Amino acid sequence: MTDIEAVKEVETFLSRSTRLTIQIVGAAIFGALSLVFSLYVVPYLPRTPEGFAFFDPVSIIWVTCFLIFGPLAGILCSLIGMVALFPFDPFTPIGPLMKFSATFSLIIVPIILLYLFKRQKGERLSQRLKEPKTYIIYGALGVALRIIVMVILNIIVYLHFYGSEGLEYWIVLVILLNALTSVWDLLFSYLLVFTSKLDEKFEIW
Repeated sequence: MTDIEAVKEVETFLSRSTRLTIQIVGAAIFGALSLVFSLYVVPYLPRTPEGFAFFDPVSIIWVTCFLIFGPLAGILCSLIGMVALFPFDPFTPIGPLMKFSATFSLIIVPIILLYLFKRQKGERLSQRLKEPKTYIIYGALGVALRIIVMVILNIIVYLHFYGSEGLEYWIVLVILLNALTSVWDLLFSYLLVFTSKLDEKFEIW
């Protein structure tokens, strides 16, 4: 190995190490930020008679973290945010677990698809998501998975606490609200990250 190759290898290692550090720090900051929003914003949001909020800033923060810092940070941020909610959420552990499951289902599909399909050499994955067509297609598939997962989880929880009476109405409500909140999660996050060019400022992934 030549001296130039050795220098390049060290620079690459440092670059990867730096990116990993930024991802972890970003996940921790956004996870903490989601707790602040959960405590001081979420209680004042408009809700359905059943107690469902029409949009969820906590999930928007988690998805935004994913778009800025990448898959590892997005998943880690969601986990940190979920754990941070445990002492404060009145429906712990079900509430935080449901919130994590919804957001994780929404972002895991784009994550998998981005890594499955080949990209041009040197192209950052986040730039593929920046394309509206790709973002919409991957996002729609994520919404579909989220609805399926949340319907299954809500059926289990509902049957455990309330039995089968009124289950059909509950399922319809879960589908509609998860579809609606998913649109807000994806739309607001996209606008926050890509119209402000935060992705270009960090260039993490």
